[in-house]
Amino acid sequence: MSNFMDMEIFARVVTAGSMSAAGREMGLSPAVVSKRLRRLEDRLGTRLLQRTTRQISLTEAGHGFYERVIAILASIEEAEAFVSRRSALARGTLKVSAPTSFGRLHIAPHLGPFLVQNPDLAIHLDLSDDFVDIVGGGFDLAIRIAELSDSSLVARRLAPIHRVLCAAPSYLERHGTPRTIADLANHACLTAAPQDHWRLEGPEGIVMVKPVGPIQTNSSEVVRESVLAGLGIALRSTWDVGPDLSAGRLRLVMPHYRASRHVGVHAVYPSRRFLPAKVRVFIDFLAQLYGPSPYWDQGLALLLPNGAGGETAATERPGGPEEPIRLVGQPVASLVAN
Repeated sequence: MSNFMDMEIFARVVTAGSMSAAGREMGLSPAVVSKRLRRLEDRLGTRLLQRTTRQISLTEAGHGFYERVIAILASIEEAEAFVSRRSALARGTLKVSAPTSFGRLHIAPHLGPFLVQNPDLAIHLDLSDDFVDIVGGGFDLAIRIAELSDSSLVARRLAPIHRVLCAAPSYLERHGTPRTIADLANHACLTAAPQDHWRLEGPEGIVMVKPVGPIQTNSSEVVRESVLAGLGIALRSTWDVGPDLSAGRLRLVMPHYRASRHVGVHAVYPSRRFLPAKVRVFIDFLAQLYGPSPYWDQGLALLLPNGAGGETAATERPGGPEEPIRLVGQPVASLVAN
């Protein structure tokens, strides 16, 4: 049990970000925490943490060890819950990372019903468009809108993403409507860094477009407001501008060109054999809420050339949306698709 306690202390230090914070959570002094960490490193024969006066960071060995330790701790928690007949109950705090705009529009409004269904659960929702290290940040899961690259994490596809070119009627009245890819060179194209190219799928296959416009920003929400204000053409997801398209505030531009059909909304979480109940119920809730024909695409079937939600079978990865996709290799890239 002493070895297990050392591993738990190590995991608490990583998630809390400091020995003093971990000590407060566990009722231990910083000196005791430091001593137990040194003993753990001595027993393993390697350094797990780099310590400075300001912060603690994981070494390469420490990162791999942490992933395995939290899997062990999760398995023990799940086993105890099973024995005490609590395996189906979601308890504690669920720490979730999500893109800013998507989290504000499509997660935050639904937290009330979710918490009513799970009264013993609390949510810590962190919104950021930056790449988030799920393991290092102590997150239970992250919502990623991307075409996932290889990863040491596990992902479950929650919904397809449709990304289309659009502009305000006022912009098109002033500048005309582009008909070909070449025409885009004569238009203001709005995009947010670090996205420096549009990868579009059209009648001739895949084409790459370098958007050039009058606004430089790192904010996707600035791009959204700019396209609504009639400042240019943007490549936007229907989860973001679907109501604007339906209401006529925006119009499709060159509707036969769209972004990659492999982009989707995914729940990404650390690889572990036993998924904690609090993570499982939240993923199931979002999967049922969104699904292969998400609510934000309702009313767009006549606007999109193939119909919104018409990619149900084509865009599902092997195993279907209900089965997790195991990814191997490097961490998931932060390719937020707005």
